[in-house]
This record gives sequence, structure tokens and C-alpha cells, in this order.
Amino acid sequence: MALKFELPDLPYDFNALEPVISAEIMQLHWDKHHRAYVNNLNAALEKYADAEGKKDLAAMLALQSAINFNGGGNVNHTIFWTNLAPQNKGGGEPPSGKLADAINAEFGSLDKFKEVFNAKTAAIQGSGWGWLGYNKEKGRIEIATCANQDPLASKGLVPLLGVDVWEHAYYIDYKNVRPEYLKKIWDVVNWKNVAERYENAV
Repeated sequence: MALKFELPDLPYDFNALEPVISAEIMQLHWDKHHRAYVNNLNAALEKYADAEGKKDLAAMLALQSAINFNGGGNVNHTIFWTNLAPQNKGGGEPPSGKLADAINAEFGSLDKFKEVFNAKTAAIQGSGWGWLGYNKEKGRIEIATCANQDPLASKGLVPLLGVDVWEHAYYIDYKNVRPEYLKKIWDVVNWKNVAERYENAV
């Protein structure tokens, strides 16, 4: 029997991140895009289980791309929703403690981190994600980018903070001006969630 995944509930209302992210985008992004990744992942896993039962290796290999794309879409968005919070619930409040120390040690300051993160993420060709991840092998945080829905784990990093730069994440609000979206999203970043992920990773 194949694994089955469900669309996670949003931890806030669709309009809770306004004016940074509109209710219209949030509803489309969660209910249409994320739901499609979950549904397509479940369909691919079901086909994979059937192929595995038949020992059809060719079919199993052919399904890897769909599992990676839709599975990555589910993983990435599930993290993304928790990485954000309304401003009246702590969104945008700067990090403190060990995470703040790690950012300052690696980048010099939070502002410098944002500058580097935004530059690298804005430069993604086509669709993808910008990430702050933890490198367990090196014991340090790193900025990385991933194409399409590739999960950060594929680069050997533990995901701490992800920012979706597929156009469906911002186009209604920011049109084609990706750098403006990246500039504004820090106003709703849930650094407490990022700090919890960091504490669990180190």
C-alpha cells in the first residue's frame, strides 16, 4: 500500500500576511498549487507501489521525476507556510539567541544576510527557491538556491528558511518585480520558527 500525504492546514488566515502577501495569492498558492503537489505526489506514489509490486523497474525509475518534483513541492511549501507569520504574531521580528549569533558570525549582520540572500535568490533563472540551510558536516549555516521544486536536502543541507520565487508566489502582488517581493517578505518572516529549526538541526 502506498504512502498517502495530506495538505497541511495553514497556520493563519489567507489575509493574515497582508499587505506583504495578499489573501488572493495565499488562497491560490495553498489551495491550488500546494494541493496539486500533494495530489500528484499521492498519484505517483500509488503508481510506484503498483510498479514495485510487479517488479517493473523501468516504471519505477520513470516515476522518480514526478515523485521528486511533487514531493519536493509538498516538503518545500509545508516549510514555507510555517516560516511566515502575521506581523501581530511575531512576523518580521528579528532573530535572537543562537540563530542570531550564527547569522552574525557567518554574514556580519542580519541586514548583510538579507542582502546576500536576496541577491542570490533574485538571480534564480526561471522558478525555484532561496534557502537558509544548516550544513551538519561543516557545522555552519549557508545560503543556497534550488531549481524548480528540488528539496534542499538534495544539497546536503537541513532547511531552516525557504522563500518561494515561483511566479505564482508573488506575481499578482508584485508582477515581474521579484526583488521587491524579496525585500518585503522579511516583514512576515517567522524567525521563531527558523530558530526552532536551527536548534533542532545543530
